[in-house]
Amino acid sequence: MKYVVVSGGVISGIGKGVLASSTGLLLKTLGLRVTSIKIDPYLNIDAGTMSPLEHGECFVLDDGGEVDLDLGNYERYLGISLTRDHNITTGKIYSHVIEKERKGDYLGKTVQVVPHITNAIQDWIERVSKIPVDNTGLEPDVCIIELGGTVGDIESAPFVEALRQFQFRVGHDNFALIHVSLVPVIHGEQKTKPTQAAIKDLRSLGLMPDMIGCRCSADLEKPTIDKIAMFCHVGPEQVLAIKDVNSTYHVPLLLKEQKMVQYLSKRLNLGELSIKTELKAKGEDLYSKWSTLTVQHDKSFEKVTIAIVGKYTNLHDSYLSVIKSLEHAAMRCTRKLEIVWVESTDLEPETESINKSNFHSAWQMVCKADGILVPGGFGSRGIEGMIAAAKWARENKVPYLGVCLGLQIAVIDFARNVLGKKNASSAEFDPELPEEDQVVVYMPEIDREKLGGTMRLGLRPTVFQEGSESSTIRKLYGDSKEIFERHRHRYEINPKLVKEIEDHGLQFVGKDETGQRMEIFELDNHPFFVATQYHPEYISKVLDPSRPFLGLIAAASGTLDQVFALDLKQRSNDF
Repeated sequence: MKYVVVSGGVISGIGKGVLASSTGLLLKTLGLRVTSIKIDPYLNIDAGTMSPLEHGECFVLDDGGEVDLDLGNYERYLGISLTRDHNITTGKIYSHVIEKERKGDYLGKTVQVVPHITNAIQDWIERVSKIPVDNTGLEPDVCIIELGGTVGDIESAPFVEALRQFQFRVGHDNFALIHVSLVPVIHGEQKTKPTQAAIKDLRSLGLMPDMIGCRCSADLEKPTIDKIAMFCHVGPEQVLAIKDVNSTYHVPLLLKEQKMVQYLSKRLNLGELSIKTELKAKGEDLYSKWSTLTVQHDKSFEKVTIAIVGKYTNLHDSYLSVIKSLEHAAMRCTRKLEIVWVESTDLEPETESINKSNFHSAWQMVCKADGILVPGGFGSRGIEGMIAAAKWARENKVPYLGVCLGLQIAVIDFARNVLGKKNASSAEFDPELPEEDQVVVYMPEIDREKLGGTMRLGLRPTVFQEGSESSTIRKLYGDSKEIFERHRHRYEINPKLVKEIEDHGLQFVGKDETGQRMEIFELDNHPFFVATQYHPEYISKVLDPSRPFLGLIAAASGTLDQVFALDLKQRSNDF
């Protein structure tokens, strides 16, 4: 097993996740099987209870693991399926060690950070790096490890020490380190001092970088590269310029131009790995498709505008997978994506009396958008604004996609404004709501006391119902009878109201395997009015866009027929 560690210095949010994902993609183009691990130095067991406004979205895996959003980057770039154990947190490690201590596994020894915590980290990395993550079922060849946080922070110290020891545990030829730093421009001059200081700190901790990834606004000048190489004890070919580009999908192309793969191949002796010819061919095809899609997207000039009506819009990372899924779909439809962010509270009548400017601006964005998307979320804030947006899309035949909460609020709108149930709402927003008005109810099997890891989570089946053969969303899924998507929710549509809702034209075309839980609805006589209880954004890939998101972009850009024709052609070729 070969290990490539990506760490960061100077500032947080410097782009380690994109660099780690891009590095993994380039190694995969060689025909290697690649896996990834994300280390997060916070005490939380997982990301499930963390506020989206503080930490960004919580990403959900097949096994129901609620993890850091960077694992979504790995899956999207590498086309793999990770497990909850691929996200290591301080909370997980300490819980593991304390549990062993309580059982007496340490035979009465004093349990300390070194060696017990650091050994537990190394053991965890070695164990998880061997888990198959693709459809081959084979052990990966390379593991990319991203060390979250900034080197030098006190909370990351045990992980840095564990990695220092780990490089000797696995051997020099099996361990490489890429450190991401910042090269700011001050008065027109590229400054190297922050990078010099970051590398000095790293070396003082016993880790020597093999490559330095320099985040910069433009190409690094030769004197800058030479200066970093000299003072950071690396060769000029080990200094990578990760400049600002049109989109993050360009980063793999940028790294390939700078011969990153050649250096890592030599440094890690990748030539000694036995790679099958068909895997090499698949790797070459992967890079060809990636570069072609990226270049085609750059040449796109037709625009499609999607209004995201949400309640965490102040931090766009709260909806990172949604954004990426829209990007994937727009790239497939060769459209330039423009997202307009609409805070759902601004659409509510109360806002008009407080701040008319925000109210009218928000409604103007909704009315001008080619499509409307209402994503997931929790709590009652901003709900009435989301319901109003869904009503607008339904009545004005604007393409609409609802995800999780977006499905629930659209059904509430339908119950209120089509069925005449004026007090219809969700038990989530009003626990005292009379039973006859509960369009959305708490799922009976869910733990009401604990928050972490207690929702309906992970990959679950959705079965298309009899009579749904002509539905748009089923066609987008290739006319499959059953699909598998990832879930994260506590509430569901009240099954007692389903028949009445369907009799008025809102069809639940997809249900769970029992037929009792509503998974997908589609509105009759509408260009595209679809919602899913699951989160289709979690399994969208750059080269394989999520079907519901593809449907929204295609309908909003008037290319739905072309998408159907293209998919039919591809399925015919595959057959």
